[in-house]
Amino acid sequence: MEDKAVLDKYGLFRAKVPRFTSYPPANRFELDTGRRYQADWLTTLPADKAVSLYVHIPFCRRLCYFCACRTQGTQTLAPVAAYVGTLIAEIQAVKRLLPPTIGMARLHFGGGTPTLLDTELMNRLCEAIFSTFAPSPDFEFSVEIDPTEASDSVLDTLGAWRLGRASIGVQDFEPRVQKAIGRVQSFEQTKSVVDRLRGLGVDSINFDLVYGLPFQTRESLNETLQDVLSLAPDRLALYGYAHVPHMSKRQVLIPSEDLPDTRGRFSLAELARERLMADGYSAIGIDHFGLPNDSLAKAAAEGRLRRNFQGYTDDPCRTLIGFGASAISEFAQGYVQNAVATAGYAGRIANGVLAGHRGYAMSVRDHMVSDLVQGLMCYGRIDTEALAAAHPKMADEARIICAYIATEFSDAVKVSATGLEIREDARSLTRVIASTATQDGVETGSLAI
Repeated sequence: MEDKAVLDKYGLFRAKVPRFTSYPPANRFELDTGRRYQADWLTTLPADKAVSLYVHIPFCRRLCYFCACRTQGTQTLAPVAAYVGTLIAEIQAVKRLLPPTIGMARLHFGGGTPTLLDTELMNRLCEAIFSTFAPSPDFEFSVEIDPTEASDSVLDTLGAWRLGRASIGVQDFEPRVQKAIGRVQSFEQTKSVVDRLRGLGVDSINFDLVYGLPFQTRESLNETLQDVLSLAPDRLALYGYAHVPHMSKRQVLIPSEDLPDTRGRFSLAELARERLMADGYSAIGIDHFGLPNDSLAKAAAEGRLRRNFQGYTDDPCRTLIGFGASAISEFAQGYVQNAVATAGYAGRIANGVLAGHRGYAMSVRDHMVSDLVQGLMCYGRIDTEALAAAHPKMADEARIICAYIATEFSDAVKVSATGLEIREDARSLTRVIASTATQDGVETGSLAI
């Protein structure tokens, strides 16, 4: 049970802070940086290191009201087929810049709705990828799945291409909540897809749940959790709904008065956390839960947990190459985001140039702060001296930032001889603390919370 007085003192119920799937967050990316650096960063990748691939499929048959992802609706496969052709052309263009022996350790299809593709399109896309990048010995293929848009034939096709992990969107099973967010999806549909995947040998099933939705109550969420647990997913992600109609226009269909207030949201998150942990799931970072045999739970226990644009990951690769409109690539030197609009992305590829449009080149300080944020987001702690040793040019600043956190959040962190750790009863402040630590001016002690 978390200390609500401490959470309130440090602004949890008022905070608007990044999710920190990257540092710096994507809203700090700069125009044309991707165009300037993308080719150079691709050509300098080491031949003996595998990379991870992310493929963005931005199409959906229906546009869920709550979703703030970059997606577009379609009722036919014609634009999807054209997009797959562009994806294949981008894959081939990127491959020409890479060492010929480079392999892939991870492959993830995200969206949108990847399972909107029919078997022919899915086979075309997978053939292009697997003929270009050889899977490494620890290869994992994962796909985001909407149970209402996942035919048996497409699931069978994914199984034939070695699908190992499926991430299934559930959000909430309460009919009133589903209607309010434009996503009607029955328990029976979800169970059917789960059963099919397990029959295909998919050995890791993940569910995504969302709290803070319209008309969601503790009672309704508890019933959803009961249904979810009956399907025994290996891993769950529990995300808070972000109501940002100024950024995602479809969210205007969700009246703000139908949403729980910030304290009601917290109560829902607390309920879910307690219920999942009572059922044998361990907490991973700030919003994931896994059974003991789950690969992410093992990575967390062994100190291998990381965070990237897919959220928490056990991905061993330091390079993530993103394909498709708005996809983000991560390199040792920084980040590159493809052109966001599908038409703009397709136009760049058709004109024979790489799709990178925005990006960020990391400084020495950025690398240090990124590691600091990773420590907070993954484990709720910072080993100050290890951080200073890893970044000798930034050692003094690393110590100053950690001292600043210890002072400004004195009731929320525990200080030891080696660093600091967020108190168990204040873990919900993780993103608030990380956000404060990353603001300009912390190194001089000039910021106020």
